[in-house]
Amino acid sequence: MWDYSEKVMEHFRNPRNVGKIEKPDGVGTVGSLACGDALTLMFKLDADKRIEDVKFQTFGCASAIASSSALTEMVKGKTIEEAEKITNKDIANFLGGLPDQKMHCSVMGREALEAAIHNYRTGETGFKSLEDHIVCTCFGVSENEIRRVVTENSLTTVDEVTNFCKAGGGCGMCHDDILAIIDSVRDTKPEKEPEVVDKPRKKLSNIQKMKMVEEIIDREIRPQLQKDGGDIELIDIEGDNVVIAFRGMCAGCQSAAFTRQDFIQAKLREFVAEEIVVTEAEK
Repeated sequence: MWDYSEKVMEHFRNPRNVGKIEKPDGVGTVGSLACGDALTLMFKLDADKRIEDVKFQTFGCASAIASSSALTEMVKGKTIEEAEKITNKDIANFLGGLPDQKMHCSVMGREALEAAIHNYRTGETGFKSLEDHIVCTCFGVSENEIRRVVTENSLTTVDEVTNFCKAGGGCGMCHDDILAIIDSVRDTKPEKEPEVVDKPRKKLSNIQKMKMVEEIIDREIRPQLQKDGGDIELIDIEGDNVVIAFRGMCAGCQSAAFTRQDFIQAKLREFVAEEIVVTEAEK
């Protein structure tokens, strides 16, 4: 499991300001379900033009939920001008830090706030300029977005850029372009990136793994599926292979493959073990 701070877990388990606002003054949506994270943020101003109410809805991991929750608490009572000064570093610091691989969640929160403010000022629902050059086509990340995270967070490697905005995390064809951007922003020649060594997780026994899988399915996965009339049944666990079956509206759904890999498998890898592979039982 990721090494989350107590404040991250508190905002994940008890997120603040979840929901919708009727007739919001500003609303912004960033990310996509295809990429695994999506966030909608909206706010309402009072008579003094301060943010009186703010709500969010997100589809993502614990860090995405916690970052969104924290951001809503941070902007309440602020003017638009004060709120737009909040950076992704401020969000991460408010939570007592985020794992390197989850810093993109704080960036997504900042981008959603910017999109909502842009919507308030212009009435436009889109925020990215059509003139932005897309560097990472896998995740739709532009050169301007990469330059910003590199500048604001003093990034020096492709791995760091991927952690902050996902660019470079797909096919890898854009790595040279990202290094060139880093070089131009930092005004230094890119050096060979050091090998990233992940901290080893504690080895789980088969019984421990089974219990954790069952717990995460009951706590994190099943409630989300049941909201749309679906359900999940745990069929078997064979080593790192978790066999499931979809029930209800999820059975036969065209999005079942996405739900299995990008939601169920992602959750189990985050909370149980990175090696887990989720497969669907043969019908």
